[in-house]
Amino acid sequence: MPAARKPIISGNWKMHKNHFEAIQAVQKLHYRLDGDDHESVIVTVHPPFTDLRSVQTVIEADRMKIELGAQNCHWEDHGAYTGEVSPSMLAKLDVSYVIVGHSERRQLFAETDESVNLKVKAVQAAGMVPIMCCGETLEQREDGEAESWVEGQIVAGLSGLGGAEVASLVVAYEPIWAIGTGRTATSEDAQAMCGHIRGVVRGAFGEDAAAQVRIQYGGSVKPGNIAELMSQADIDGALVGGASLEPDEFAAIVQYRNH
Repeated sequence: MPAARKPIISGNWKMHKNHFEAIQAVQKLHYRLDGDDHESVIVTVHPPFTDLRSVQTVIEADRMKIELGAQNCHWEDHGAYTGEVSPSMLAKLDVSYVIVGHSERRQLFAETDESVNLKVKAVQAAGMVPIMCCGETLEQREDGEAESWVEGQIVAGLSGLGGAEVASLVVAYEPIWAIGTGRTATSEDAQAMCGHIRGVVRGAFGEDAAAQVRIQYGGSVKPGNIAELMSQADIDGALVGGASLEPDEFAAIVQYRNH
């Protein structure tokens, strides 16, 4: 893995933890990680919106090397969008990474490739890093459409960006059939798709972008499978769901090098 592609492991808390629970969780995680962990891996946590200010305050007060992330945002900077949060609002809270286009957003809230593309651009314009998600359903995989489907999501989601912009973001490959199901793509399956994604980036944005873009795998990532996943050539990190809610478990994932 090129030095520029420092691994990134992200905890997506989804709709879990009030702000008191969030403070406790990030403190426990901080205590379980050491300087070597942060030298080797970028660690991001993505609490619900209501927790962000509290977690930001704790990270700053204790000088934690954990990066604050958000789970979503709108693409407009302000306006009559009841219930939405803008990229600039997140940036003011020192949010560094924003998950964009998670499969749950696409499936449950009808997000499209076009809206994902708008969000990717808006997050970057606000000085943050998008973690753009992609992935296929079990039906699409069984029908032999997985690669073409994911390629379509990549091309549409990154449309209009330059090579340098693509190089600096994160793509998260999450096979939908492996999210929260206990089923995990084999490390070979995950590598095959992540390699395909890098190839798509290479074809559309050039060799430099392909060499530098970080590709995470997500889908029932646990301490028991993270080391094998991270040993693959094109997997640069993980987007962790359920296992990130337990600080001990998430710390063990971050410390995959010790497994």
